[in-house]
Amino acid sequence: MGLVEDLQAAVGAGNVLTGLDSARYARDWMGRYEGQPVAVARPGSTAEVAACVKIAARHGVPVVPISGNTGLVGGTMTKGGLMLTLERMNRIREVKRDSRLVIAEAGVVLTRLHEAAEAEGLYFPLWFGARGSAMLGGVLSTNAGGSNVLRYGSTRGLCLGLEVVLADGRVLNLMSELHKDNSGYDLKNLFIGAEGTLGIITAAVMKLVPAPKAHATATVAVRSLTDALTLLNRMQEATGNRVEAFEFMPRTYSERLLEARPDLGLPFDPIPEVTILIEAATTVPTEATPDDAGEIPLVTTLETILAELMEAGLVTDAVLARSEQQRRAMWERREAAAEISVGLHPEVDTDVCLPLDKVEAFLAEALRRLDALDPGARTLTVAHLGDGNLHFTAYPTRDEARLKDKVMETVEDVVAELGGSFSAEHGVGLSKLNSMARRKDPVALDVMRALKTALDPDNRMNPGKVIPG
Repeated sequence: MGLVEDLQAAVGAGNVLTGLDSARYARDWMGRYEGQPVAVARPGSTAEVAACVKIAARHGVPVVPISGNTGLVGGTMTKGGLMLTLERMNRIREVKRDSRLVIAEAGVVLTRLHEAAEAEGLYFPLWFGARGSAMLGGVLSTNAGGSNVLRYGSTRGLCLGLEVVLADGRVLNLMSELHKDNSGYDLKNLFIGAEGTLGIITAAVMKLVPAPKAHATATVAVRSLTDALTLLNRMQEATGNRVEAFEFMPRTYSERLLEARPDLGLPFDPIPEVTILIEAATTVPTEATPDDAGEIPLVTTLETILAELMEAGLVTDAVLARSEQQRRAMWERREAAAEISVGLHPEVDTDVCLPLDKVEAFLAEALRRLDALDPGARTLTVAHLGDGNLHFTAYPTRDEARLKDKVMETVEDVVAELGGSFSAEHGVGLSKLNSMARRKDPVALDVMRALKTALDPDNRMNPGKVIPG
């Protein structure tokens, strides 16, 4: 039998898509990449994933896993490969309330994890704009971050165990619920952030945390990023590191937001150079229970700090969320970032990380060098400022591959000089292969290639991604 027939026998005829039926999987949501899979298979269990991998190996076909298709770097694109979507593997196997963990399959959408945790009075703290479509497998494969990394860490830090199908079809059971295990290499971390190049993640054990009882949220205008960090540090000290999010929106972002989404409005007029969204959360009843005046102590703490900094001239204006509706409106302005960047072309999307005290210097120097390289080029920046992660997008004046790569290299230069990383949370995929070749330590690349060869000697697992040729 041929590849398609073998796959149909393994997962059912209705779960093998070809031609036009597979088109929605072959194009990324931003429209940057167009794949040409030989077929798309929809396995419904770990055993069926293993069967699909073995069939692909028998027919000499590469295997490319796909989750919610919310990626930005072309990590799920293929020409002539078999796409495996784990969308049918969407069971939450168990929520363990006392152990504060959830066991879930790779096709579970992030919002379902949030809902399952909330039903038990707990919280799954990985939070970003694509949570309504991003799936756990993709989140793990890219080591996704988001708005709450400041307090809870990235995906890697939230994962206790994994189940992975290897290139030869064997199932690697790393589904540990242990917080400590020194029995040899920590193999699970090989697969987190590997973008499916070493194996296919089919299930995971993830940490949960107590659900917040109250939030303190404000949109703040400050004079500089240095003053913004003063606000962050003061609030962290006052609350015992309870700040969950600290998001940066410069003037250019606010202007584009007003242009693309006037319905969302803006908190300040005129638009300040630096706008910060700060949010703290508490699980402590005394900090979450309204006092005699009806004020929530955590909110009062934030309000007091903002008043002090305004008196000192470090904060120029501030709006506190007095209701959940107001809080969500503040977050909607921030989470519109991906939406408002769509439609601006050509674009060079970077996802960088800097030491916190170097972010301001990076922006100044990157803008200066881009203006010298391509006068008239535009930029759009938004950042998880609390952990130094900037989404810095440049829009060159010409749609030329050479110019766009030069823009990327220019940004990388500034990042490297300031001790940062060219890849923070989106992954490498296809779009950052040149960056990997330019910037990754050669010895590190050699080790990565050795691991790839050891686990996938025939180079069938998502080939051509992450590791430059």
